[in-house]
Amino acid sequence: MGLELGLQLYSVRQAYKHDVTATLERVAEIGYKNLELALQNRDANLNAGGLSASEFRKRMERLGLKTVSCHAMVHGEDSLPPLLDFLTEVGSPTLIIPIAFFESRRQTLEYCDKLNRYGEAARKKGIDFYYHNHFQEFQRFEGEMIMDTMLAHTDPSLVKFELDTYWTVRGGEDPLQWLDKLGERCDLVHQKDLPASVSAVNYFDVYGKDSRITLDTLYQTQDPAQFTESGEGVLDIGAYIGKLRSLGHAKTIFVEQDMTSRDEFESVSISYRNMTKLLGE
Repeated sequence: MGLELGLQLYSVRQAYKHDVTATLERVAEIGYKNLELALQNRDANLNAGGLSASEFRKRMERLGLKTVSCHAMVHGEDSLPPLLDFLTEVGSPTLIIPIAFFESRRQTLEYCDKLNRYGEAARKKGIDFYYHNHFQEFQRFEGEMIMDTMLAHTDPSLVKFELDTYWTVRGGEDPLQWLDKLGERCDLVHQKDLPASVSAVNYFDVYGKDSRITLDTLYQTQDPAQFTESGEGVLDIGAYIGKLRSLGHAKTIFVEQDMTSRDEFESVSISYRNMTKLLGE
């Protein structure tokens, strides 16, 4: 199976909150088949937009859609078993930690130990476990980049990585080099685009390479002027697709639109059209 296109449902989160079924119908009409969930699991009441796992799966199957991945936070190891059971029932073969923040090399190493334990628990349930980057993972502690620390201190058989090409660029790094570096540990990718009008591309030029990056810092980046639809900006998406195909193990490249000045469905429609064209070249 070749590289396929998918959609991270966070891209249509406002519509999804209002009406899950209508949102899935619109997404299917646009042409998306492979979906990645953004699970809100802050409490024990696990659901997909208010639907149980079985109800959500039935709606997906009726529309010819497939859950190929899921973003969800792990709020302590006790929260992991019910989360993994939910993913099994909803039909997601993966669990992806969508974000984390780091204060020191020691704290990063402790987090790596957690990721290994989470990955081991997921593997016992037949679920692949991933970590998804933003820009803060390209900060350095004691001379070593956080992403390099994570690569070196997580078990390749337990922990994979979903590379977000946009956030990699915003961290001052080249996605092509990171796709090579991650190798078979990266078979899922996130794609959005960077407007030509953005002046300070590397966020460490904005916040400082030694600053403490927190959730509040990330909130400051959530400006529609900092994002555009896939294929509408300056990122070399064609080269990323070419690299993924040359490496030969990538499964899905997901459109994810963090912010947009457009209607959500218009936004993901533009990205679908552009990405379908790029994947066909």
